[in-house]
Amino acid sequence: MEPAVVIRPALRADLEGITEIYNDAVLTTTATFDTEPRNPEAARAWFDAHTGRFAILVADAGGVVAGWASLSRWSDRPAYDDTAETSVYVRREFRGRGIGKRLQQAIVDQAGTSRFHTLIARIAGESTESLRLHERLGFGKIGTMKEVGRKFGRLLDVDILQKMLD
Repeated sequence: MEPAVVIRPALRADLEGITEIYNDAVLTTTATFDTEPRNPEAARAWFDAHTGRFAILVADAGGVVAGWASLSRWSDRPAYDDTAETSVYVRREFRGRGIGKRLQQAIVDQAGTSRFHTLIARIAGESTESLRLHERLGFGKIGTMKEVGRKFGRLLDVDILQKMLD
């Protein structure tokens, strides 16, 4: 029997699992436009930057980090303080089980609790599953940036999606 998956706030002890998931995405997907795996120092800095309203949630499957979602600063300019960017990643062997949807819904709910006004998601145009997930949760496509990233030898578009919370 598979362990129940619990969505909860991330702990420092989860950072290794979070980083493993992210680095797999760096090396094998266009879900992130990072091209080099995140080293432990960079992972700690990223984790430490997520304080206060900028939460990280994990999907815990019996002590295994099955996925994670975060709210990150959209910009360092103060006028954008009520806007956050969402990210969601699921460990390869846990994909297709609804964990991504649960994490994305949980991070949207957390954003509401944290009194954000607007959420933004940047999604590679070829990531149709991620686009559908976001649209099912009320994100609308507001534009496409053409060929702004190069990964795996290809130029890629990025769709910008937005969800208003108020």
